[in-house]
Amino acid sequence: MQYRRLGRCGLRVSALSLGSWVTYHNQVGTADAVEMMAAAYDAGVNFFDNAEVYAGGRSEEGMGQALKTLAWPRLNYVVSTKFFWGLDRAGDAVNRKDTLNRKYLMQAIDGSLARFGLEHVDLIYCHRADPHTPVEETVRAMSDIITQGKALYWGTSEWSAADIRAAWDVADRHGWHRPVVEQPQYHLFHRKRVEQEYTRLYEDIGLGLTTWSPLASGLLTGKYRAGVPDGSRGSLESMAFLRDGLTDAAKNAAVARLEPIAAELGGTLAQLAIAWAAKNPRVSSVITGASKLAQLQANLGAMALVDKLTPEVLARIDAATLALAE
Repeated sequence: MQYRRLGRCGLRVSALSLGSWVTYHNQVGTADAVEMMAAAYDAGVNFFDNAEVYAGGRSEEGMGQALKTLAWPRLNYVVSTKFFWGLDRAGDAVNRKDTLNRKYLMQAIDGSLARFGLEHVDLIYCHRADPHTPVEETVRAMSDIITQGKALYWGTSEWSAADIRAAWDVADRHGWHRPVVEQPQYHLFHRKRVEQEYTRLYEDIGLGLTTWSPLASGLLTGKYRAGVPDGSRGSLESMAFLRDGLTDAAKNAAVARLEPIAAELGGTLAQLAIAWAAKNPRVSSVITGASKLAQLQANLGAMALVDKLTPEVLARIDAATLALAE
């Protein structure tokens, strides 16, 4: 396993990490979580990603129970969570969802810590930007959470470059804790934000990246070329919004063109896609997900392909996919 600094800060995270979106509680119980987190840890993974909204808080609870069972030294692992959506999507309290105001954030961190059973989390993210709350209010609340020792670093997820820079400038001007990381979607068909929009931020403010969906929700595994298989992520009713993209004919044809490249490198389509994301030197960690131990182990095998991605191989991958990338 490789370890990379989170942007310019001193925290080092594994190049591949394990996330809980979709899987925990929905597809992965506590016993499975313990098994997979142990396997990931044994392979060198030290970063485990979560969010308040995942399974309505039950994902945090499941990961927390697994961490208690595994009893690793606290210094040996990094845990993150994200705030914005809230827990109760059907609730009518205006300050409990779709917001980054101070009232919500200061209570959200306490709720997450209780569900995890931890005294602090290492990373907290603003899960989306909030156009209705002044950025100064959000930045100060996130900074205060760190000052209180409830989190160590903070960042954003799916924010525009302009919004990230505005938040960083506010924090810098007031001497508050600055955002150090962004968590964007990044895969072969979704590239422009990471490769173009954020370009100035890497050098100007030292932005780190923990990217999600390296397999485009499974599209880049090739399993959706013949439709949506039973038991897959695309078959879940909660993931119905993904189906059109997963069965896109042009993208599935591009995936088929990647298959011989993966085979030549001695890997699978999924390993090739994960390795491609990890190859980007701006990426601190690629967040992977798995519903089964075998899937996790296969994903971790992607690290063996990273050094095989020569400029010539990368050019072939671009020729197969770049025209369809957003």
